[in-house]
Amino acid sequence: MVGLGRFIVKLLPIAPKFIVKRIAGRYVAGSNLHSAISLMKKMDKENTCFTIDVLGEEIKTLDEARFFVEEYSRVLDEIISHDIDANISLKPTAFGLLLDKNIAIQNIEEILNKAALSDIFVRLDMEDHRVTQATIDIVLLMQERGFENIGTVLQGRLFRTGEDIKNITKSLGSFSDFRICKGIYLEPNEISHTGYQDIVNATNDCIDLMLESDSYTAIASHDYPIINHSLKKLENMKMYPDNDSRPNSIGPRKGKGLGYEFQFLLGVRGDLRRELASKGHLTRVYVPYGTKWYEYGVRRIRENPDIAWHVTKTLLMPWTNRR
Repeated sequence: MVGLGRFIVKLLPIAPKFIVKRIAGRYVAGSNLHSAISLMKKMDKENTCFTIDVLGEEIKTLDEARFFVEEYSRVLDEIISHDIDANISLKPTAFGLLLDKNIAIQNIEEILNKAALSDIFVRLDMEDHRVTQATIDIVLLMQERGFENIGTVLQGRLFRTGEDIKNITKSLGSFSDFRICKGIYLEPNEISHTGYQDIVNATNDCIDLMLESDSYTAIASHDYPIINHSLKKLENMKMYPDNDSRPNSIGPRKGKGLGYEFQFLLGVRGDLRRELASKGHLTRVYVPYGTKWYEYGVRRIRENPDIAWHVTKTLLMPWTNRR
């Protein structure tokens, strides 16, 4: 079945755009903010919350960065006006990180400041290894400037991630706030794990480090070995949906769980998400939208065999994977 998924992925770049749109439509809220808001309002009854991402990254001119600043400002306004339980995710390269780091910082701080006024959390997405350190540096800088409503994403597959966790938590203590995932970017084997089990094991080790350091830990995975490991670790640490037993945790925060949450991509493993939510765990759905849906769909599906399998399963057995 996985082989069939990879075959379908190879056909995507030459497939008619309407076919790709049909596939990508499961994983993207739509081409505009209104479609994202409508979808979240419909899903609100499922006892979940959201993180909103405006599609697009690696801009070519700094003028393009203003679009993202203005669009995320609109996102924040809509979150507030519709009273949606959501935070936002920013890709630093969309704000100019690879063109001018100082301007990117100014752009990100502008959004961060507006979000802070309404106590909305901002997550800096982690892109490929070219910007790993720069992204971490921005999070640390913003915390130094008094913004506590910011955290980053770390990728379990990278060799460096264990040390990154230790360094960040040394600087921020229990104000460290992570999303941990296996990582969508297929990095060189000189700097990352490439085998499935090695990536799973490394990601699980990172989850342990995060939880043991009193950090807020957002577990972003659809893999049962990672989720089962996380549930066992939480139980061993006596961390439950209504109790964070860690002595130095900072306690309840708006829109957050007690020390941890589980995150899922829109359209993937909705059954598992609903099961976790029914047991009281905070779950969050990653909701991307924007005109770059085609690039997002093709790139993500092509780069990650896991998503290829989900696409194949959706096409052949749609009843097994409700949104």
